[in-house]
Amino acid sequence: MEIAEVYDDHDAVGLAQLVRRGEVTPTELLEEALRRIEERDGAINSIVLDLEHRARSAIAAGLPDGPFTGVPFALKDLNTNIEGEISTEGSRFFADRRATVTSEIVRRFDRAGFVVFAKTSSPEFGLSPTTEPLLHGPTRNPWHRDHSAGGSSGGAGAAVAAGILPVAHATDGGGSIRIPASANGLFGLKPTRGRTPFGPPLGQGWNGLSIGHVISRSVRDSAVVLDAIAGSSVGEPYSAPAPPGAYGPWVDRPPRPLRIATSTTSRPGVDVEPVCVEAVERTAALLEELGHEVEPADPPIDWDLMAQVQGTIIGANVAVLIAQRAAELGREPGPDDLEPLALAQYHRAPGLSAVDYARADHAQQLLSRRLGTFFETIDVLVTPTLGGAPVPIGALGGSVDDLASLAPALSKVASFLGVYNATGQPAMSVPLHHSPEGLPIGVQFVGRFGAEHTLLSLAGQLERARPWWSRRPVPWW
Repeated sequence: MEIAEVYDDHDAVGLAQLVRRGEVTPTELLEEALRRIEERDGAINSIVLDLEHRARSAIAAGLPDGPFTGVPFALKDLNTNIEGEISTEGSRFFADRRATVTSEIVRRFDRAGFVVFAKTSSPEFGLSPTTEPLLHGPTRNPWHRDHSAGGSSGGAGAAVAAGILPVAHATDGGGSIRIPASANGLFGLKPTRGRTPFGPPLGQGWNGLSIGHVISRSVRDSAVVLDAIAGSSVGEPYSAPAPPGAYGPWVDRPPRPLRIATSTTSRPGVDVEPVCVEAVERTAALLEELGHEVEPADPPIDWDLMAQVQGTIIGANVAVLIAQRAAELGREPGPDDLEPLALAQYHRAPGLSAVDYARADHAQQLLSRRLGTFFETIDVLVTPTLGGAPVPIGALGGSVDDLASLAPALSKVASFLGVYNATGQPAMSVPLHHSPEGLPIGVQFVGRFGAEHTLLSLAGQLERARPWWSRRPVPWW
């Protein structure tokens, strides 16, 4: 069998099994991944930093024996550091900054046997649900290249959808795993707050809103990666509840009949496109066929509290990052350094007080308690992942001046997502639907705090009932 056929036919767990049996080598897999970048990435612009030298050195030194030994892998270019390597955060202001430490999650990917050979694109500081940074240019959706691959892990989503990688690192601070998973027809799980490590150098991401994991084609890959990287590290401010055993086996274990609520109610004033409502309705019917108890029920979301959380916590944290870089360079950033949205955040943040930040933190805790009470009576909530189909390139690009002008479009894309970053609950986007134009439409499933195993078990059941492995962009290069 040709290496290209092998690469297409196996997920990351499967490729590692072939390496273990000696049927393929890590070098062969790396060469295939590099060939695919050369062949495919020019059309989608998902890969922004070359780490081939690191990959070849790791293979030559001998890879550790892990669940993904020899599998090519890419890191998201946002808050993910390798000592001595550039980490741009998607920003012109950081374009030549080299990291002084290696992030703990990168060390865990290395120990799992992954061969890290590239970094994928992110919008500036992860602020946008589309990946169109002025530093690197837009990342395009492999299903339709006039449309966005989503954000902020858009580079990861596009690379996996285009077959460059079977799985790629991603982070989620307001939907940034689930948005590109939905937009690119992939599986994306945001874990429980504290499930995976965030630092160093940062101790937490956006006050605990953000967490790292992966985007994948198979549910199995997501579960086995989580087994490999889960657990807090020294100094982490959060620690998730211990899981009931390894995650991998849960994918093949059908869930007990679950109590499932469905909701298509978005933020007031935001219209959810019919194709996304239909995706939830069809999913509800499938869940009932599979033996689950399904009823409509809207979660008690206070949107004013959400505005406090996101507007204050995210803005202040981004401003601190920019201020640190300004101190390193010895100069203040201007419009040639930062995109309008980030620059507006930087100028706005000094006007926030300690009371403002404490009020936002309190709002986050109130949201967590109210949603926690809601989930005492249900196991899983099902919603649209996005409020509409993937947006065209340029619809949410870097020309916006401030959050106010971006708010309506942002709400349509992400209003079902950010609340579960605030509560810290696990949530996943599952590729169960397509628009009439052929664009992927994901469905979101939200679990109880600490209950990734329930979501992964349900995802495995859905993957068997409505397989998506063979659904790929046309042409599939």
